[in-house]
Amino acid sequence: MIYMDNAATTMRKPECVTEAVVAAMNSMGNAGRGAHAASLDASRTIYGVREELAQFFHAESPKQIVFTCNSTESLNIAIKGTITPGDHVITTEMEHNSVLRPLYDLEEKGIELTILPADETGMICYDDFEKNIRSNTKAIVCTNGSNLTGNMIDIKRVGEIAKKHELLFIVDASQTAGVYEINVQEMQIDILCFTGHKGLFGPQGTGGMYVRSGLEVRPLKCGGSGVDTYNTHHPKEMPTALEAGTLNGHGIAGLGAGVGYIQEKGMDVLREKELSYMWEFYNGVKDIPGVKVYGDFSTKRRCPIVALNIGEYDSSEVSDELLMTYDISTRPGAHCAPLMHKALGTVEQGAVRFSFSHFNTEEEIKIAIKAIEELSKDE
Repeated sequence: MIYMDNAATTMRKPECVTEAVVAAMNSMGNAGRGAHAASLDASRTIYGVREELAQFFHAESPKQIVFTCNSTESLNIAIKGTITPGDHVITTEMEHNSVLRPLYDLEEKGIELTILPADETGMICYDDFEKNIRSNTKAIVCTNGSNLTGNMIDIKRVGEIAKKHELLFIVDASQTAGVYEINVQEMQIDILCFTGHKGLFGPQGTGGMYVRSGLEVRPLKCGGSGVDTYNTHHPKEMPTALEAGTLNGHGIAGLGAGVGYIQEKGMDVLREKELSYMWEFYNGVKDIPGVKVYGDFSTKRRCPIVALNIGEYDSSEVSDELLMTYDISTRPGAHCAPLMHKALGTVEQGAVRFSFSHFNTEEEIKIAIKAIEELSKDE
């Protein structure tokens, strides 16, 4: 199978990730729930990965790194834990439902919401952020990279706007963590939400968030923590405050191995290979009659994603044909990005998304281009 659905999950993981998960499953007990070797091994492993991620994102301390199941859980904690009725929030049409749905939920409960429009290429105007700040604006919540078009938002630029107006800045780094350098302190990020199973090469069911030191976030859940058992309230010390229940220690071990792999190989090296495949594919299909490519390709700084359609064909039909005839795995449909599809005019048709990994090959790219050429002739 030619796997080109890496924006959904990096199915092909480095071997060290698999080895780390297997080793953890054979040795780890429950972190913080005992003084025996198996429990201590789990605690050490989890803390080691916490340290690794703190360094990776330039956090002030490992205590500011919280483990979650994925970006969706992280974003729910961040949004619902900091925003209250009466607050005003600014977000964009580039967002995934993991941002939009928690905000819609809070809108029904009394927050005010402004969604900045995207143009025909799927990009927002940075001036719109400041234009829409009100006296009750509490936060800016935005993605770092669109999962549909691959377009990126300059989060350092937006972070400076948030800092200037003393607003919370919450960033969804689902598509960029592990692909682009993220320095939470330089970029003025208050909360960074990331998932483990994409650019960080970790197992599914892993993810996390960075929370700026001194920022209090209301927990989404409470329960067992392994400490302070007789307290009727969940502990408030970070990161325990946001980590109720047993963590996915086996997955976290794999996540740590994924981060280690990126550091060993070089993030820039891996990204440039992914982008080289993206550009080769883009240049090979963009001028094919009947093919329409979506997104802003005027800049080199983007995620390794190409979304397209062939004529009036439904994107699901094209994706199915790519799989059945050419053994190419892609993602059709709406991609959990409804407002982005509205901006692009693809609500009914959807789009076929190709997303690349350094595990792809030159031969696979050539086969994918040929497949689009052949399918477009039937249009």
